[in-house]
Order: sequence, then C-alpha cells, then structure tokens
Amino acid sequence: MNRIPLANRAVAAPLVGLMLAWVFFMVSQFVDLYTPQPEWDQYGNIVAGENIINFGVYFRLLGIAAGAVLSLVGLNWALRARKLNGEDDMLSRAAHRFTTLAVIVGLGAGAIFAIGSFLGAFNNYGPRDDVPIRFIDVYLPILLATALVIVVLLRAFVFRKDDMHQEDGKKAKLTARQKALGLGYAVPILATAVAIIFGLIVYDVTRTDLQVWVWVIIQVIIALGIVQGTRFANRAKTGEVLPAKPRGAFAAAGASNLNFVLSIVFGTVVSIMSFTFGFAAIENLRRWDIPVDPSEGKEVSTMPTIEMPDLPWLIEDFLPAKILLLLAVAGIYLTITERNRKADRVTGK
Repeated sequence: MNRIPLANRAVAAPLVGLMLAWVFFMVSQFVDLYTPQPEWDQYGNIVAGENIINFGVYFRLLGIAAGAVLSLVGLNWALRARKLNGEDDMLSRAAHRFTTLAVIVGLGAGAIFAIGSFLGAFNNYGPRDDVPIRFIDVYLPILLATALVIVVLLRAFVFRKDDMHQEDGKKAKLTARQKALGLGYAVPILATAVAIIFGLIVYDVTRTDLQVWVWVIIQVIIALGIVQGTRFANRAKTGEVLPAKPRGAFAAAGASNLNFVLSIVFGTVVSIMSFTFGFAAIENLRRWDIPVDPSEGKEVSTMPTIEMPDLPWLIEDFLPAKILLLLAVAGIYLTITERNRKADRVTGK
C-alpha cells in the first residue's frame, strides 16, 4: 500500500468509507426486513408477537462510523501529504479539501442519525415498557452517535496528529488553547444530547406527548450549551497564536463559527416554536362542543364557544410560548456578544 502516493490514498479513503457505508446500510435493510414485528392495538398494547431488539439501527450507525472514520484517516493522510509535498502541491491540496468535506458530511450524517432516532422514538408503539430493550433500541444509539461525532470532530479539527507531537517526537501535552478549543466544539453537542435524552426520559415516564414546558427546558439546555461553547471558542480564538502553528487560529475561528451558526439555527427554530405554540395556545380558547340530538341520535353542528383566558391557560399554554421567544432572543444576543467580546488571553502553554 505504501507504493500508492499518500495524496492518492487520502482521496481513496473516504470513497472506501462510502462503499462500506452502503454495505452496512443494505445489511441494516435486510435485518429490518427479517426482524419480526409485534402487532399492537389502537392503544399501543401488544396483541401478537413480542418486543425484540432491532439490530438494524446499529448497522446503520456502523455505516456512518465507517464513512466518518475513514474520512478522518484520509484527512490525516492529506495533511501529511501537504507537509511532505509542499503546500503548493495540487493533488495534496485537493485531497485536503475533499477529505475535509467528507469529514463534515460524516459529522452531519451522525448528527442527523441522533436527531432522527430522537424524533422517531415519539408517537410509536415501541417497547416503552421494556426498559432494557428501549435503552438498546433508542438511548444507546443516540449516545454512540454523539460520541462518534465528538471524537471525529475533535480529532479532525482540534487534536490532530501533527499538533500532538513536539519537534523531538515526544507527545505534547494539551495546551490551554486546545482545551478551550475542544470544549468549544464539544459542549454544544453534549448539551444537545443531554437535552434530547432528557426529553425521551420524560416522554417514556409520563407516557404522553411532551408538554410545552418540557420543550422549554430542552431548549434552555441547548441554549446554555451553545452560549458556553461560544465562550470557550472565544477564549481559544483570542489567545496567542504561535508563529510555528498559525493554523490554530483557523481552528479556533471554526469553533466560534460553529457556535455562531448553531445559535442562528437555534434562534430560528425556537422562534418558530414560539409562534406555533402561541397560535396553538390562543386556539385552545376556542371550544367546539358538538352535542348530540337525542331525538335523532346525530351530532348537531354548532358554533364554537370562546372562553376567557384564565390563570391555568396563561401558565400552561401561553407563557411557555413567550418564554421560548425570550429564550431565542437572549440566546442569539448572548452568542453574538460573547463571540465578539474581548476574552482573557489564553496562551499556548
């Protein structure tokens, strides 16, 4: 394999990962196809069969992991190729750009997998009563996907091999900049994972759809993670940059930009949720009472009645929508101000 130029290997690695991902996804489809599914009644009770673990989800996760990890390997090879062949080598530079894009795609796939597992766990007749199966089917894949995203992200953009060794070949210790940079990338992802797992636990315990207040708590956890991640990224970005490794400034800016983009996405989503919950709260004041005509036994069409707002309606329905809006405004404001605030200088030592 050493006969193949390093830059060529770098380009090939993500493509091999893509082929492996395809294989694992096809296997997962076959596993899903031949996994017997129980039958439920309209109330979610099993009437035939039994709950069993669905291993298809793990084959899909393996496919995503194969693509992401091999893209990371290709990125490391591309960096080595640029170091050996020079910054102006066209193939090495193209390999660097391609593998960076492949890593980002792998990270996106992992994030979509985790969020999809979270959303797919609602409003279905899954094994909510069987805690071990529920954990293996839903919670564990989310935890593994989160770990995959964090590890690949940090290895690709923070703790690269070319940064982890000194000139004498010895392994270098983590600097304050690297610690802040790693936390800047990891904290928002961890906060999001904690938030969605919290939502799933509430859903499984209460056996009802998530109430508005639960969504408020979920968004608060995510907002705190984004703001704190922005603070760490800002500390890394405003620290001293050693002339020998100016790329650290770009990595710190990347963490800062990641949190900035997350804050915009967060603000947009939470703002939409605020308007949606607000409209729904006001609509709840409209009551459609459809009486039955005793003489004919048929429903009689009537005009809706409008109830007056009261304290329970204000607290349970309307207030959470307002808090979500304030949360979106505060989250965007804090992220922008923290991103551009003069932080305490962090040296590379």
